[in-house]
Amino acid sequence: TAPNRALKLPKKRRMSNASITQTLHFLTAMGGLVAVPLILSKELCLQHDLLTQSHLISTIFFVSGICTLLQVFFGVRLPIIQGGTFAFLTPTLAMLSLPKWKCPAWTQNATLVNASSPEFIEVWQTRMREVQGAIIVASCFQILVGFSGLIGFLMRFIGPLTIAPTITLVALPLFDSAGDEAGQHWGIAFMTISFIVLFSQYLKDVSVPLPSYQRGKKCHLSPVYLFQIFPVLLGLSLSWLLCYVLTVTDVLPADPSIYGHLARTDTRGDVLSQAPWFRLPYPGQWGVPTVSPAGIFGILAGVISSMLESVGDYYACARLCGAPPPPKHAISRGIGVEGIGCLLAGAWGTGNGTTSYSENVGALGITKVGSRTVIVAGACAMLLGGIFGKVGAMLASIPGPVIGGMFLVMFGVITAVGISNLQYTDMNSSRNIFIFGFSVFAGLTVPNWASKNSTLLETGIIQLDQVIQVLLTTGMFVGGLLGFILDNTIPGTQEERGLLAWKHSHRGEADNSQLVSKVYDLPFGIGTKHGAVSWFRYLPACPKRQPGGKRMDELKAAGQESSVKASSERDSEIGADTRI
Repeated sequence: TAPNRALKLPKKRRMSNASITQTLHFLTAMGGLVAVPLILSKELCLQHDLLTQSHLISTIFFVSGICTLLQVFFGVRLPIIQGGTFAFLTPTLAMLSLPKWKCPAWTQNATLVNASSPEFIEVWQTRMREVQGAIIVASCFQILVGFSGLIGFLMRFIGPLTIAPTITLVALPLFDSAGDEAGQHWGIAFMTISFIVLFSQYLKDVSVPLPSYQRGKKCHLSPVYLFQIFPVLLGLSLSWLLCYVLTVTDVLPADPSIYGHLARTDTRGDVLSQAPWFRLPYPGQWGVPTVSPAGIFGILAGVISSMLESVGDYYACARLCGAPPPPKHAISRGIGVEGIGCLLAGAWGTGNGTTSYSENVGALGITKVGSRTVIVAGACAMLLGGIFGKVGAMLASIPGPVIGGMFLVMFGVITAVGISNLQYTDMNSSRNIFIFGFSVFAGLTVPNWASKNSTLLETGIIQLDQVIQVLLTTGMFVGGLLGFILDNTIPGTQEERGLLAWKHSHRGEADNSQLVSKVYDLPFGIGTKHGAVSWFRYLPACPKRQPGGKRMDELKAAGQESSVKASSERDSEIGADTRI
């Protein structure tokens, strides 16, 4: 049944689940798309400018929609949503923590901030332009690695003991941001956590009958695992609603000086009335990006981490969709297109890059709908969400403690995802225990020391000092680099290092070459029927074809089929002679 499910389920199944899945992919992406701008807002000096925060949320929605369409049509071609990544957050925060970019004291006081003043606009836009420039230049490296086929070469040396500390250290340093938001009212934050845990863990197997329509059955009730699909959304909505009730009844303090005031919904509600109904994000909306070596090297660490995570997402998505494992040319093309997506994100000024959303890969396993059409619909929904200014404003008005509760859950899950890569290794080995433990602990210790003793790292060259400062205060870079060096230099068998199990889990079974061609070749006959030239077979991101236009694996399959047919005919002749 796997080939029948590959990227397009049977018609009845698609009709019953497609609308649910379109909503699911859009809403599961919302958590990350909202979290990234809200975390960055403090370092960009925007914590008291909710209207600009809403513009950033709208921009990242809009760009994510564009990147998703590019990936579905011209990238790896699997049904994966593209969106903001936490892998870029850590190096971005490290870059903005440099003395040059620390926010002026007056921007921390809400009474002194005039969001429309040229002085304030210049303060945050200079920081945004610096982030934009770093992302644009670093994305060129990802484009090169993808379209040149270098990603396959790099994967030979990168195993679970490199990936585990890298992804783990993406989320661990963000505990401070989560604590600041949740600490505004721990009661509301724990209530949000309780709702999310209740829905995602305790009620995940409880189905809710919802009205559905099928051509044969007409209108009827279909069981939908609503709590398993929307645990974060339901948790945020219920907590937000309760905060509104507590605000209207004046249970939460109205005095800004009293603890718990920031849990009120009216403290952030003005942004809804201020935001325009329609606003079209455009490249360079914050000015011309600027470039510095410190930012580039820091973001490069995030780019590498993002690429490693995306390769794993491709294989997982293909397995859940019933599609054949992605060939090398599709992986190279997918990584290259993600680099283009990061380039667009930098040009538009989202303050972040884009990558494949692991959460949406898991959503495929829930709904069993692996259709490109569904993802295209989700991408269009994100484009519309980016154009309607009220959508970003509504999300920016969520009370801080509610967001903090969501952060605690999301960052905890990301940390666990990083650690889960150790399942491929032999953790009874003292070698592996040392590498992982030392890499993670050093990834926390070194950045903490470097941020407190920056004067000891001065070399006299300002640009070099900034590069060293950003790299050493980026935990994922420190931990990932140590894991990479130790795993490739300390003696150990491939089985002990987890490379055999890692490769086996990503290899998949042999698949029909025609199905591989149907799933992963470029659309509209590009490179096959239209625009096919002989030198395409030398490009790592293109299928290997003979000058006649046929894939090499198709020719091999045809040759094997003809040889089998000839062999069977020869056996028949031998059998006939024997009978005679």
